[in-house]
Amino acid sequence: MKIDIHAHVVDRQYVDALIADCGLNATRTESGQTLLRKDGHTFAWYRDAMFDTDSRLRDMDKQGVDMRILSLSTPNVYEWQGERQVEAARKINDVTAAMVRKHPDRFGGLGSLPMDDVAASLAEIDRITGELGLQGLAIGSNVNGRPMNHPDFEPIWAKIDKLRLPVFEHPMFPTHTADMEEFELPLRVGFVFETTTAATRMIYAGIFERYPNFPYIMAHTGGALLTILERLDNGYRIFPDCRKFISRLPSEFAKHLYYDSCSFFGPALRMAHELVGADHILWGSDDPYIGADTKHVEDLPISAEDKAKILGGNAARLLNIKRAA
Repeated sequence: MKIDIHAHVVDRQYVDALIADCGLNATRTESGQTLLRKDGHTFAWYRDAMFDTDSRLRDMDKQGVDMRILSLSTPNVYEWQGERQVEAARKINDVTAAMVRKHPDRFGGLGSLPMDDVAASLAEIDRITGELGLQGLAIGSNVNGRPMNHPDFEPIWAKIDKLRLPVFEHPMFPTHTADMEEFELPLRVGFVFETTTAATRMIYAGIFERYPNFPYIMAHTGGALLTILERLDNGYRIFPDCRKFISRLPSEFAKHLYYDSCSFFGPALRMAHELVGADHILWGSDDPYIGADTKHVEDLPISAEDKAKILGGNAARLLNIKRAA
């Protein structure tokens, strides 16, 4: 069974609201993309086929994909504030749940939270796991500049941990990108920086020490986190601030986290397999934006058993997805 952990819900009303409320400029390319640009870089983009569920199902059939787990991509709902953010989260979660209900054998879903409002987020977790029946949460790397280890978010992490609720982290844009406005650097490099920084903050801040019971899955194979583990461990050894909230080396926490395969890069995936093992890697396609097939996993020089875990077994286990007979 092939389960795609990194796939996105794309909704016309959500995109239209982003354009209207964020002052985005739409540019159509010769290849059929609509680029939504802001401050010199692409803030979001789409092709018309992304809104066509039947087209997406046909693509899944062509690639032999059994199920995609849908989550909201950047900027999630964090561009709105106050009640508008709560409303946006509820709307996109309703859209995701409707797709899952219509195609329960093909789609699963992860809900978004209005992180600016902690009480509303706690209530939305109840709705996501209850009424909507989604399998987990999609969370960004920062909320309008506030890091995910911000003290305001502590009740959210506590509830997630109590429920053992899977969390999929997708990077947001870095807060300061004024010096990155060429070559789509906020997307190409900024996302890697964001995932790496968010995970590092959460490790050093003791989020995973205080709350060890929920699966935390990072997009893009964890950014650069796995490449800097010795630097993080040296920080723990040398600096008191890096030991303030944790009692073990950062690398020990990192080995208990989960990583999707969306680096799409064989050497990076081989390193991840060596460092954290097949049980902690999940296949992702970044559909419909990249839509990669499973070749980057199938080409790895690892056992068939390990490939089966990565391609679907781990996702089924973590999200409690029943395998087809």
